[in-house]
Amino acid sequence: MPKQEDFQRLADPFRRELLSHCYRMLGSVHDAEDLVQETYLRAWRAYDRFEGRSSLRTWLYRIATRTCLTALEQRDRRPMPSDLAERSDAPGGQLTQAPEVAWLEPIPDALTEGAPADPAAIVASRESLRLALITALQHLPPRQRAVLILRDVLKWRAAGVADLLDTSTAAINSALQRARGQLEEVAATEDDVVEPTDREQRAILDRYVAAFENADIAGLVKLFTEDAVWEMPPYLSWFRGREDIGVCVARQCAPGAGDLRLMPTAANGQPAFGLYKRRDDGVHGAHSLQVLTLTTEGITHVGAFFDTGLFRTFGLPDLHPTSAVSSRR
Repeated sequence: MPKQEDFQRLADPFRRELLSHCYRMLGSVHDAEDLVQETYLRAWRAYDRFEGRSSLRTWLYRIATRTCLTALEQRDRRPMPSDLAERSDAPGGQLTQAPEVAWLEPIPDALTEGAPADPAAIVASRESLRLALITALQHLPPRQRAVLILRDVLKWRAAGVADLLDTSTAAINSALQRARGQLEEVAATEDDVVEPTDREQRAILDRYVAAFENADIAGLVKLFTEDAVWEMPPYLSWFRGREDIGVCVARQCAPGAGDLRLMPTAANGQPAFGLYKRRDDGVHGAHSLQVLTLTTEGITHVGAFFDTGLFRTFGLPDLHPTSAVSSRR
């Protein structure tokens, strides 16, 4: 019979992948962390009844999925601005906020990546957390979302998913077909993305940082593709096209040289930055977290999340280190 004192040692290695699973279901890193904790609490309480008919990993996924589905009964999907509003044609005008919306959140790579493993598995895990896919998943009904994640991401057999969801294999196959159909357009777009090499990506990101920190709007605009998208939760306003993005940054951030500082991080398997803006006291304080989508043609999407609470989640300081030091001199 399983001993509960063994549970922590045996179950802990699955914590990061369960966090990724709950995040795919919920679109919120904070909600996912809460539900992983609840999953482990439920599993610990029931561990003495675990019969070992499946692996511990599978058993934990069953509990986590059911916990997520219960939570989603009382929660709306987490959108991005382009899900709720038409594109704005006034990048220099008044921005409209919607603070009451529970927006999609990015997740730090540091929370989802574990010890080195098979390189192909690492790539697959990163792709299944990309911001565009997580956004698209939120459009699916919760049970359909669970089916697609379990079948296409985790590679469960249809019979196992049917058992978890108390339905038939035929119903699972039908739900999977519908889910794939709804994601087909986004999936095709993602499949067509050709990512730059590490060296090319580093060059683009270096130019991106330099453009922001030097208030080089013309240089920034050149880094975007013609139909690039810029979104800024909790603002409903969003923009398509490099020229509108340039106007938005110039008018809304109103940067002068040295007013902005960027600190690199990584989110959803993509490059990201914490952006800091100079305050009246001369210190650069947390402003927004930007997640970039890159192709060989340039930057195609930026999600700029104006939730400074995310800085702590990403392990970023509230003040940019260089400005904090200079302010004490």
